[in-house]
Amino acid sequence: MPDLDTIVSLAKRRGFIFPSSEIYGGFGGFWDYGPLGVELKRNIREAWWRSMVQERDDVVGLESSIIMSPRVWEASGHVGSFADPLVDCRDCKRRWRADEDVTNGRCPSCGGELTEARQFNMMFRTFVGPVEDDASVAYLRPETAQGMFVNFRNVQSSTRRKLPFGIAQIGKSFRNEITPGKFTFRSREFEQMEMEFFTPPDPPFNWHRYWVEERRAWYVALGIRPERLRLYDHPAEKRSHYSRATTDVEYAFPWGWGELEGIADRTNYDLTQHATVSGEDLTYFDEETRERFLPWVVEPAAGVDRVALVFLLDAYDEEPDKEGIRVVLRLHKRIAPIKVAVLPLSRKEPLVAKAREVWAGVRPHFISTYDDAQAIGRRYRRQDEIGTPYCVTIDFQSLEDNQVTVRDRDTMAQVRLPIPDLIPYLREQLAT
Repeated sequence: MPDLDTIVSLAKRRGFIFPSSEIYGGFGGFWDYGPLGVELKRNIREAWWRSMVQERDDVVGLESSIIMSPRVWEASGHVGSFADPLVDCRDCKRRWRADEDVTNGRCPSCGGELTEARQFNMMFRTFVGPVEDDASVAYLRPETAQGMFVNFRNVQSSTRRKLPFGIAQIGKSFRNEITPGKFTFRSREFEQMEMEFFTPPDPPFNWHRYWVEERRAWYVALGIRPERLRLYDHPAEKRSHYSRATTDVEYAFPWGWGELEGIADRTNYDLTQHATVSGEDLTYFDEETRERFLPWVVEPAAGVDRVALVFLLDAYDEEPDKEGIRVVLRLHKRIAPIKVAVLPLSRKEPLVAKAREVWAGVRPHFISTYDDAQAIGRRYRRQDEIGTPYCVTIDFQSLEDNQVTVRDRDTMAQVRLPIPDLIPYLREQLAT
């Protein structure tokens, strides 16, 4: 596995991820996604949505607002208890999370003496309206989950769904982390993919374990090596007070095992809180049993940014070849930012014209690129390094026989085929 610095360097050099506001020295805990990064994230979101919503008959989608009534966060407990223990170094003045950053009671940076821990609420405060006073205080949401809970009745009544069913959402969240770090592993602005799966109370079927296995299988199906994944069941003392069971899908990061996705059995805590504070009836009426109750919930929750980092780490490969070391991002074809690169053998006009004609035919079907700079071998290496599955080369023979050469990223095998057959061939290959 590469070290983190290698991935950070590649991500910036090739246009995946840049430091936010870099020309002003950066802004800690925030990142900008470049041309390849936005495609990578889009592909991750689409793969998740396809698996969680499109291919299922028991999950629907939602997009709730980033800023919600502050009463939502009072009911959920975030205003009162969404906090991490914070300590300050008396010498270098740096701040640390007492529960994660500090291991020996001394400052991790300079070894200095630390202050007593105090609780630090991680929500970003803002104001709604022209006057900045207590009455106009609002918060940037620290999670997308609450938007699904407060819309449970709206979604259920408008779709006439019967339990069990889920509500899925992808969107931005914000947490004022004390010590963001490890690249995009912990950021202050990030994107979540969450689903709340509503069931009858204490269902006989173990939906929590079902979703744990489903979510682990999703990563394996998209190319993550199984030996780099494991399941961690939280002991009772480490679970949130509302959780009956919590399991993390963990990944073997360069610094050790860390959470990739969490799946929690939240019982009916959230709906109970919102029903109590709002005074609204959020119960569900079961027509078969003639009972009315507050549903229980199982929640799989993952971060797009952290998932993207894992795909980059897991796909990175180096192998020796006759020119030195060949760097390859062996991204799954569905995740790769660019699917096809069109490369004329040289910049001579007849080849360029033919290559651009081929590219014009490819663009409506696949995210693609055109590259005619430097020798063909260097261009192949550039495409390998960003994970492009297929390169299409136009040579002088193409001008005579109207055929092109398609090169596979992983095997480097080459196939020659007529240009009219190119799109069907690529479509078939990229579907596997």
